Amino acid sequence: MKRALLASAALSFVAVMAPPRDAAAQMVEGLYVGGLAGVTWLSDTNAPIFPPASANLSTPSDYFQRKWDPGFAGVLNVGYGLIGGLRGELEAFYRVNDAASGLAFNRPATGGTANSYGLMANVYYDLAIGGANPVAIPYIGGGLGYAWTDWSSVGGRAGSAALNIDGSDGTWAYQAIAGVAFPIPAVPGLAITAEYRYFGTFDNPSLSGTVTGPGYARSQQIPVATSNHNVMVGVRFNFGRIPAPAPVPAAAPAPARTFMVFFDWNRADLTDRARQIIAEAAQARSRQQVTRIDVTGHTDTSGSAQYNQGLSVRRANAVAAELVRLGVPRNEITARGVGESQLLVATPDNTREPQNRRVEIVLR
Repeated sequence: MKRALLASAALSFVAVMAPPRDAAAQMVEGLYVGGLAGVTWLSDTNAPIFPPASANLSTPSDYFQRKWDPGFAGVLNVGYGLIGGLRGELEAFYRVNDAASGLAFNRPATGGTANSYGLMANVYYDLAIGGANPVAIPYIGGGLGYAWTDWSSVGGRAGSAALNIDGSDGTWAYQAIAGVAFPIPAVPGLAITAEYRYFGTFDNPSLSGTVTGPGYARSQQIPVATSNHNVMVGVRFNFGRIPAPAPVPAAAPAPARTFMVFFDWNRADLTDRARQIIAEAAQARSRQQVTRIDVTGHTDTSGSAQYNQGLSVRRANAVAAELVRLGVPRNEITARGVGESQLLVATPDNTREPQNRRVEIVLR
């Protein structure tokens, strides 16, 4: 119960200590995957056993001890970076240790393998130090999950007595983690990680063992130790840190091009010069992307405003008709007249001004 409370408190501490931060460059963002491998040191198991009375042991004993060589630890994980440096993760792990020296019935005993595997849910907090582009990013974390312990051919002999443990059992597990990540600037999202982990279970698994002697065999459940220390290195790739492709700049629209066609006083027919300018406009349309051609007729201030409005419309229609004759689709052309309302040269009323007697062709 004490270990359960400590593990729960550690997870709660990690979860509440993450205020928002400005050092966004240090945070894991969105989905990431990773893996680690390294060395694990498994705790010794010390357990009582009950040898058969017929074993004729010269030194009677009910003691079993197993020590372990350093072994292999491997982890695969997938997680998601949250806000403020917090991230959550699911992990699958595997550890294996070979038996070292030990005792069975108080006699030297060797042989056997201990395997451990399971699933963990972890919470981490990346520490905000080192500025916007740190060389190393420390982090702390903890996890809860479920682990299976599997011993194979573990035991020993003393005279005619023998002990063999071949069994597996599962129990709830916890771990505490401290590590540091080294971002690889050349590959956004990639980081090398180094970690220390302490791993334990809330209860000792109970494995099935068999004690035998001459004409005798008895099954016995043996509680085994599971706590271990791990040092691992790995790699992590954060998909949320992959830079988005640079947007393809939209093609800049071609600047509007304007052509001016001038008219004689009180006339709407086209001069030779006017036809030449309209032809240039038609050719320019074929050389650039044009979606619309605005044709706007104007007049000077001589005559009444009502008369000038009609005259400006006739001038615009004359130019539009010439464009159509030169091959411009009529549905591309918007023709209108504005009379004397938009003078190119400001003049008093009833003034004949050649610059104001015009049609503007604008290619858009």
